[in-house]
Amino acid sequence: MPIYEYQCRDCGEEFEKLLFGPRQVRCPRCESEDVRKKFSLFGMSGVEKAAAGASCSTCSSKRSSCSSCD
Repeated sequence: MPIYEYQCRDCGEEFEKLLFGPRQVRCPRCESEDVRKKFSLFGMSGVEKAAAGASCSTCSSKRSSCSSCD
């Protein structure tokens, strides 16, 4: 199910909307239909962490101890 990110052109509210088929999107704050779809990156679940001993691109450490490695 696609979740899209939008920004209202009238009030600036940023929000996400889960859509089923073609629908008119309204701002949850001001009810305006003048919204634009934002460019968003997709997320991935089930991706394995770096193998033990591999370096992290954030901390360049050979140990998995920084917040990005955890």
